[in-house]
Amino acid sequence: MEIIIHGDKIKITKAMREYMEEKLEKLDKYLEDSTNVRANVIVKVKNHEQTVEITIPLKSFILRSEETQEDFYAAVDKTIDKLERQIRKNKTKLMSKQVKANHDFNFATIEIEEEKEEKKILKRKTVEVKPMNEEEAILQMELLGHEFYMYKDAETNAPAVVYKRKDGNYGIIESE
Repeated sequence: MEIIIHGDKIKITKAMREYMEEKLEKLDKYLEDSTNVRANVIVKVKNHEQTVEITIPLKSFILRSEETQEDFYAAVDKTIDKLERQIRKNKTKLMSKQVKANHDFNFATIEIEEEKEEKKILKRKTVEVKPMNEEEAILQMELLGHEFYMYKDAETNAPAVVYKRKDGNYGIIESE
């Protein structure tokens, strides 16, 4: 696995790089051909907390995990654990899609994590998507008390979603 590590407001030391590489090797057992896989790691520092974000783009989807801790090594451990849990939890879904698409996973090494209750869609809602600008969409989302809001961008007339990020700021997802 090729590992690209970037530091945001932090210098990545040799020890940090080696620790990250050692931990990411744990994921190699889940991948068919790990030599063609690239893991993008971003380490950010804010106050006394360090955030480790790992993104692994594969052929049909993207594995991503982010964790914030006071200790870099604890953040790395938690992030890797989250990625492993994602792979184990979704093994059945990944295997069913294996027929339709060629994935990078070696399913023999993945243990199925037992789900206590199968998740299903409980509610379906149809909404009228009105043209508005970003500020109006944010205001509407806040008024409704939701974490996201779908709207039609007034300038491009394309569907978009505004959402509240963990850091309290906002993000926008636009369609092409």
